Amino acid sequence: MRIISGLHKGRRITAPKQLPIRPTTDMAKEGLFNIINNRFHFKGLTVLDLFSGSGNISYEFGSRGAGPIIAVDANIDCVKFIKKTATELELDITPVKSDVFKYLEKAPVKADLVFADPPYDLEEDQFEKIVLLVLERNILNPKGILIIEHSKHTKLTALENYSESRKYGNSVFSFFVPKP
Repeated sequence: MRIISGLHKGRRITAPKQLPIRPTTDMAKEGLFNIINNRFHFKGLTVLDLFSGSGNISYEFGSRGAGPIIAVDANIDCVKFIKKTATELELDITPVKSDVFKYLEKAPVKADLVFADPPYDLEEDQFEKIVLLVLERNILNPKGILIIEHSKHTKLTALENYSESRKYGNSVFSFFVPKP
């Protein structure tokens, strides 16, 4: 994986092979960040990265000036890798080892953008639970956005607060916004 833009543009990051991850492809990530770039200024953007895996998305946000960034993953090896890489790159990323659902239930955090990249085989009701927890717990700041990455075979258009989707190869990004 590589960082596409910002301070660390072009930098390649190689995650250990034993990590249970499916990093967002460069093509999909570039498309996603073009969309985000048209909606937000990255400088000072607060981000919550759920199911963060290798930290791929967190590094991209950090390289573009976003921060603070909280990266949540249940796998201790993923959390250690994110901590090591964020320190090396001097990015404002705090990795947290936690089950994402438990974290969201008690999260003492507010964010401008919440990005979730759960396993593609997650049950549809679990995708809905992510949306409900983020919105009901008021984790998003006003004008904030929740983006969920999922397989093209998963349909989230019927979920509450759904706004739009963008497809890149086998990946789809669905956007959710709080009602005013």
